[in-house]
Amino acid sequence: MTGRFEPLDSGAVPRYAGIPTFMRLPQAEPAEVDIALLGIAYDGGATNRVGTRHGPREIRNQSSLTRRVHHVTGLSPYDRARVADCGDVPVDPMDLMRTLDLISAHYAGVKTAGALPLTVGGDHLVSLPILRGLASDGPVGLIQFDAHSDTYDSFFGNSRYNHGTPFRRAIEEGLVDPKRFVQIGLRGAISDAGNYDFAKSAGVRIIFIEEFVERGVADVMAEARAIVGDLPTYLTFDIDCIDPSQASGTGTPEIGGFTTREAQQLVRKLEGLNLIGADLVEVAPPLDPSGLTALTGATILFELLCVLAGVVDAKGAE
Repeated sequence: MTGRFEPLDSGAVPRYAGIPTFMRLPQAEPAEVDIALLGIAYDGGATNRVGTRHGPREIRNQSSLTRRVHHVTGLSPYDRARVADCGDVPVDPMDLMRTLDLISAHYAGVKTAGALPLTVGGDHLVSLPILRGLASDGPVGLIQFDAHSDTYDSFFGNSRYNHGTPFRRAIEEGLVDPKRFVQIGLRGAISDAGNYDFAKSAGVRIIFIEEFVERGVADVMAEARAIVGDLPTYLTFDIDCIDPSQASGTGTPEIGGFTTREAQQLVRKLEGLNLIGADLVEVAPPLDPSGLTALTGATILFELLCVLAGVVDAKGAE
């Protein structure tokens, strides 16, 4: 692979013009890039308010507002790694279980191609088949920014595959090492006093929002980094970890969450970890006609891209 993939120059092509792609990047196949930006337009795992199937398309639109260089580091991810929009992952909106198989097969292919996947969902169930495709060599660590644990067993009697259950299934299937799993930002009333029992008994470290407020970004993320260590780790960012006053377009909003500034700081503290991929999920554009939630998602996506570009850069320097 040679050459770079560059975003369209807004000084040459206005931001409102051209075909929408993530970060205004060209389209390519995973085998051509170091980092594959992917969409999963699926919300068949949602239990209440839907609309996250429209997340990838609208985040593509809003990502036209992102720019090349990170203002804190002074670095451009496009100078550190080959990055492109690798399209949307195949799904079957009429068949949930088939969709899980389609997604996991696609990510196994991305892994074989040697690209790091950076995914836009979709509801949070999509993280499970992504992990199935990526964690074929053994369980990985997981850092989860979220308002909810998503380690419940089932909904509506026997629905074991929905956006409230992906990480219980991931632990049960040996995809995630629960001793290297940390959840940050959890909050809100729960439906049963035992909702966190599985995660706690498995060894998952849960950091509720109250503890985060008490300790701050640097201290919490120092612990998170120590938990996952230098072994392969996946990152999942549910937009509902952010307070709904700043990101209302999501299926299960919970007040009292991170500010967007805190969210950016949290992601920046991932720099240097051995990340095998990341996702940003649960943006539901129809629930926020202002477009602010999708813009927030696109901005966090850029932060994640910068972190993954650092992973590529570090490996290239070895």
